[in-house]
Amino acid sequence: MKITSIEIKQYLLPLDPPFKAAWDPEPRKNFATTIVYVHTDEGITGIGSGDLMIGFEGHEHLFIGQDPFAIERHAQIIDNIDFHYGRCWPLDLALWDLMGKATGQPVYKLLGGRSNKLLAYASTGEIVSPEERAERALCFVEQGFRAMKIRFHHKDVRDDIKVVETVRKAVGDKLDIMVDANQGWKMPWDVERTWDLKMAYQVAKELEQLNVFWLEEPLPAYQFELMAKLREMIGIRIAGGEMNRRYHDFMEMNKLHALDVYQPDVALAGGITQVKKIADLVQGHGAWFSPHTWTNGIGLLANLHLAAAVSHCPYLEFPYDPPAWTLERRDYIQKERLMINADGYLVVPEKPGLGIELDEESLKRYEIHHVYVGENKKVYI
Repeated sequence: MKITSIEIKQYLLPLDPPFKAAWDPEPRKNFATTIVYVHTDEGITGIGSGDLMIGFEGHEHLFIGQDPFAIERHAQIIDNIDFHYGRCWPLDLALWDLMGKATGQPVYKLLGGRSNKLLAYASTGEIVSPEERAERALCFVEQGFRAMKIRFHHKDVRDDIKVVETVRKAVGDKLDIMVDANQGWKMPWDVERTWDLKMAYQVAKELEQLNVFWLEEPLPAYQFELMAKLREMIGIRIAGGEMNRRYHDFMEMNKLHALDVYQPDVALAGGITQVKKIADLVQGHGAWFSPHTWTNGIGLLANLHLAAAVSHCPYLEFPYDPPAWTLERRDYIQKERLMINADGYLVVPEKPGLGIELDEESLKRYEIHHVYVGENKKVYI
């Protein structure tokens, strides 16, 4: 089998009303999606999605004509592109989808098959009043969730803590509660001050009293030594690493014991190939691997396959915060909307590959840009 062509397509879903993401000062009026299609001479196509594939143009020849199963080779080249240009890891996901389809196996079985399901925590995205957040939390309980994540980003952190207090009072011990401090990284236009170690410590001590399951990204993503110090100072678990891009970041964090929970996203940093190595590394040293999944339904599926195959963490992130962030918005290019079962588990599809089924009508409606690269031609549509 050989790779004969690669297609990159862009899609844009208008958001009305806009989505007010806690980590973005600017309300989001559109939801962009990139899909990579890898075609072969045997008629099998792999599909991946995630980042914008910036920097991939001009490197197509490094993959066309190659065996798609040479995944270590391909991952090394994508890593080289990442170093020089951008994050092209959706190609890695498409190759794993292709390998699964070619072998007739779901990807999680190719990766180890430790389990076929994980408990999902409802990962919220908006800043809302304490009362509204508590009401939504009770809806999560009714739907079968056993955990949820609350985003921080009020101007006064005491208002953020009040949200957690109100939710805890409303749900009791029916939900584990995670908190995302959103201090790890910033959007390009965000110039607000981030927390220092003292602030992170004070907040963590308050959250300990509320039995918070973990505190995510309480410090900037590259302050490895300070995260390790914070972790030693408090009893609450510290999570992070969702936007750290390079393997050596995780080697250094692991060496310093900076985190309890490592969250690299296969769609954004490392693909399935590299992130599995990170998961093996950190779990071998007693930490948890629980990937970030806030891209789209395809990114969620890819992270689910890897996490189910290797993770010891009881929970997987499930982006979901209706009415602001719904299954219809998140999975708009897919036929099937991903949802937990009655017991709170997200079950891995048993179809070959990643189990992606695209909605052709939505693809036609929302497509905005299309690049096709074959052995002898490049076409922009």
